[in-house]
Amino acid sequence: MAESKNKDSTGRTLLVVLILCLVCSVVVSGAAVGLKPRQESQKALDKQRNILSVTGLLAPGMADETVQETFDNQVTPRLLNLKTGKLLEQNPATFNPVLAARDPNQNTVLSGNQDPAGIRTRANVVEIYLVRDSNKQLREIVLPVYGTGLWSVMHAFVALEPDGSTVKGITYYDHGETPGLGGEIENPAWRAQWVGKKLLDDGGRPAMRIVKGGARPGDEHAVDGLSGATLTANGVQHSFDFWLGDLGFGPFLKQVREGALNNG
Repeated sequence: MAESKNKDSTGRTLLVVLILCLVCSVVVSGAAVGLKPRQESQKALDKQRNILSVTGLLAPGMADETVQETFDNQVTPRLLNLKTGKLLEQNPATFNPVLAARDPNQNTVLSGNQDPAGIRTRANVVEIYLVRDSNKQLREIVLPVYGTGLWSVMHAFVALEPDGSTVKGITYYDHGETPGLGGEIENPAWRAQWVGKKLLDDGGRPAMRIVKGGARPGDEHAVDGLSGATLTANGVQHSFDFWLGDLGFGPFLKQVREGALNNG
């Protein structure tokens, strides 16, 4: 009889555990579904903040509503065909960049010598951002740039003057590099070095260099390396080598230099 009672007790315990697991899974799933719209909204707001930050339009303590209003009034997201360098008329809201990067019909597989940034594949269409002043004149072009560092894929926005080469700002907003070393890509002092630098030479070729030991004063194509973080600095270098080249934004920036955005 004692053995039978023990079996009953064990069975009841397992049943209670099973019921609790089912209840918890339902609660967690429901919470995830219920919070998804809010999470997506916050994700979009974070992206808007990063874009306004790199363009100099983000004021300290700016409220969420003001961020959205400023972004809507001055920033125009556009889809860009990287192969042709032409802007598309497709609504960016209908574009899924994650799906595009994974879909063989929407991406390009990169071979070793094509892939200094270590990203393996590149979506054929990307979202860029055109920033206009109160008179609707183009003031900046914001491009997404990413590549592999020491520990992570490092994601940045770089803001350019309408000439398609002069840097107005850069921000690394997502990475997993070592704080105090590779994490110095977030350091405002290092990012400030980029302002006014030329990403391209007079022939439109990638010319930006991260110089170990320090850039030479007056070099318009160079910024200081990252002390103790050579591999992260190399990752930044390789990211720009790729994204400024023919498989990245090269065709688009060529058209920018030829005046493609003067009336658009």
